[in-house]
Amino acid sequence: MNWLMQLLLSYLGTIAFGVLTNIPRKALHACGITGMISWLIFLFLREHSFGIGSANFFAAFFIGLASVYFSRRKKMPMIIFIVPSIVPLVPGAPAYQAVREFVLGNSGVGVQNMLTVILTAGAIAAAFMMTSLVEQLVLKWHYVKKNRS
Repeated sequence: MNWLMQLLLSYLGTIAFGVLTNIPRKALHACGITGMISWLIFLFLREHSFGIGSANFFAAFFIGLASVYFSRRKKMPMIIFIVPSIVPLVPGAPAYQAVREFVLGNSGVGVQNMLTVILTAGAIAAAFMMTSLVEQLVLKWHYVKKNRS
């Protein structure tokens, strides 16, 4: 039941953020599905002993691939699908806890939480760079394949 509730809430949270950022209506469902599946990937990997960085990397990599697919299918920019879909992965709680610990004078715990935020953000950024690289390689491969025929 916990997984079902988390999937539902990640879908709704993604759509709600899409509405707040004025994503076109025809893209909302795709964003919700992308955000929900990326959260499912993150949960699955964390449950199977993956670190927070690698779990975020693979979930963000999926978001990148899904955004490429939906941008081509719906003829819209990729950023429309990326921005709302990344919301479930954003490390808001560790960032809040880091600032809170610094204010309370617990610098050691604050630094630890800040490192978690930096690792998560770095993994997400690396995944989007990797997605861009994969997209370029696939397009080049299709171009070469098409011109050989």
